[in-house]
This record gives sequence, structure tokens and C-alpha cells, in this order.
Amino acid sequence: AVVAHVVASGVGFVEDLDESFKENRKDDIWLVDFYAPWCGHCKKLEPVWNEVGVEMRNMGSPVKVGKMDATSFSSIASEFGVRGYPTIKLLKGDLAYNYRGPRTKDDIIEFANRVAGPLIRPLPSQHMFEHVQKRHRVLFVYVGGESPLKEKYIEVASELIVYTYFFSASEDVLPEYVTLPELPAVMVFKDGTYFVYDEYEDGDLSSWINRERFQGYLHVDGFTLYELGDTGKLVAIAVIDDKNSSVEHTRLKSIIQEVARDYRDHFHRDFQFGHMDGNDYINSLLMDDLTIPTIVVLNTSNQQYFLPDRHIESTEDMVQFINNILDGTAEAQGGDGLLQRIKRIIYDAKSTIVSVFKSSPLLGCFLFGLPLGVISIMCYGICTADTEGEVFEHEGAKKESGDRELTDEGSEEEQEEEKNGKYTELSDGELKQKDIMEKKKD
Repeated sequence: AVVAHVVASGVGFVEDLDESFKENRKDDIWLVDFYAPWCGHCKKLEPVWNEVGVEMRNMGSPVKVGKMDATSFSSIASEFGVRGYPTIKLLKGDLAYNYRGPRTKDDIIEFANRVAGPLIRPLPSQHMFEHVQKRHRVLFVYVGGESPLKEKYIEVASELIVYTYFFSASEDVLPEYVTLPELPAVMVFKDGTYFVYDEYEDGDLSSWINRERFQGYLHVDGFTLYELGDTGKLVAIAVIDDKNSSVEHTRLKSIIQEVARDYRDHFHRDFQFGHMDGNDYINSLLMDDLTIPTIVVLNTSNQQYFLPDRHIESTEDMVQFINNILDGTAEAQGGDGLLQRIKRIIYDAKSTIVSVFKSSPLLGCFLFGLPLGVISIMCYGICTADTEGEVFEHEGAKKESGDRELTDEGSEEEQEEEKNGKYTELSDGELKQKDIMEKKKD
């Protein structure tokens, strides 16, 4: 019970870091979780992180495991480029490597051991080569002596060590079935075979390694799909239910596997193949409900996707569908245009509201009912104020109109004066007319 408690709590294996960490860290290699106390994902990671600390200590790893409250030490977190929570980084000297894989104990430990070790790991014997090949599904190997290609290989390894392993070996260490056209060479071993880098056909070494660091066929999840976005490839996925063993689910998965294996030379530069269990994640990407089993091709660079215009019955149908995408005859849907962005905002808002009400109806009523109530009261107050203002304005207008009528009509004295003035004016007129008549007579 005591051992279980220690493992669960991670006491003494995960260090709480403060501002002194900035000055003291360079003498060691650190695996750090930058978290926020209020973050739900951070709370979910905490027990896993404690297990990572225990495991790293038990295996004698030189990597120290720590955690830092990024809200309390925001200046240090900003200096390391922390922009979200939780953020996992391995700090090695002046370099900081981001972890972007699944938040599981085994995946995090593998990342730490890979990045903390040497960039290029030597394979001195065939026995060691076979051992490494059994442990890793994908591994890159440089064969040859000092050369510009080796310098480039080291440079790429320093950038992509967060994703995969890099080795070096002499030609006699390689398996007997391997033949190299020339030395030096860079190779990738995966899918039960190997492929040699060709600068003229494959282009830049960094781009080639980035494309080849995945197996030809994958079980795709959210993290994998996110990483595949860096390769620039289209992702052809059979969306199925792994628990459903019906013919249709099995057939679509087999079709994708056959295309990935038998048509690698045709499509591996442009396509990644795999299957996804369930359609929840795909629905959120496409903002639509896909009926499974089905096949979809995703362009993660611009959020476009392609759906077959007819049922995929065979490998030939799938190959034809892919060729239609490559030659531009297949209709692309989605995208990252203005209308799609507006649609995305509406969809995300709707999904958030629905998920909140499903998980906690009372919380949903509080979060959305309270603001609506406040807004309703404000609108009622504004409307009521306007109505009263109109009444007062109307009464004021009537009063002003009455005053104007009294003013226009004038007082009795003023009317009497006007009457007298009128009589005076008429008398003067008569006198003038009399004078004129007298003058005419004269």
C-alpha cells in the first residue's frame, strides 16, 4: 500500500520548480511540465506525470522531471515559448524540445530518452542492428564516412529527433538483403523493408525524412493526424468501427492496406494511408456526420477533404479515386475560406454548448442562462425608459403648443392696442385720400 501510494503521488520524483530554475537548469537535462492550476487537461496529466517521474528515477535516467506553475512564473514560461497548457518540454543545454505526442507514460518516457541521448547513435554490430530494428518500427541509418551528406544528416537529426531515431553504421553491419548503389547513403527501415534516399528524386533530405518517419499504414488518431500535417501529405483514411467485424468494415480497411503496400512507388510522396476508429473526430473536422464505414481523404494543410462519388468496392476503385484527386477531377469540399471559417465558429460554439449541457445541465443553465437573463433585464430597462421618455416628450410638446397658442393670440391689452392701431391706420388713409381729391379739384 505504501509503495502504491508513493507511485501514485510521485513524492520526491517530480520537483516543483520556481524562479531559481532559470539559473540552475543548464547543468542537467530536464523534462518539464508547464501547467496552470485551473486547467482541466493539466489535472488529467498530473497522475501520469507522477508516474513518469517514478519510472525515470527507477530506470536511472539522467533526465530530471519537474513541473512549473506557468501562471505564477509567467516570465520564465514565456521565455521558453509556453503558449498553452499543459506544455511539455525537454530542456537540454540551450535547446528546448517540444513534446507533441500522446500524453501517456510510455510515449513521454520514450520521447525523453530519445531526445536526451546522442543525436546519432552508432550501431557497431549486426546483433545490435537486429536488436534496434525489433524495438523501432521506423529508423533512419547513415552509412559511410565523413561527407557533406553526413553533415546534413546531423543537422536534420537535431531538428527531427523529437519524432524519430537516427543511427549510423558501416556497410558490413547491414542485413545481407540490403544493397546500396553508392556510398555514403541514408536509409529508412520500415514496413518490413528499406528505402534509400535519392537526392534527385526525393529532394531535400529534411523533407524526405519528415515524410518517411511514419509507417506506410497507420492507426490514425487525433495526435497522429496533427503530426501528419507537417508532412504535407494527403491522408487517406478508412473510417470504421474497430469493434465491428462485419465484412464491410474489414473490407475497406483491407483495401487501404493493399493500396499502401502495393502502390507505394506511385503514391508514397503524396499520400499517407491508415484507418480511424469511429467518426467522432472526423465529424468535428468536416463539420458533418459521416456514415461509417466510409473512406475520406483529408488535406490537413488547408482543411479540404474528398469523398468518393461512388462506393469503393475494390483496390482498383480506390486507386482510381486517388488518381482523380491527383489530376484535379475529384471535387474538393471544405477548405479554409471565409464562409468555412464562419461555419467553423458556429459549429464550435454549438458543439461547446451541447457538450456543456450534456455533461452538466445545471452548469449549462448557469453559464448561459445568467447572461441571457442579465441581457433581457437590460433590454427591458432600455425599452421601458424609451416609452416613458416618449410620454414625457409628448406631454411637453402639448404644453409647448398651448403656450405657443397663447402667445400667438396675445393678451387682451395687446388686442385692444392692435384694434386702435388699425383704426388709426384707416383714419390716416382717409385723410390722404381726401388731400388727393382736394388737389385734383384745385
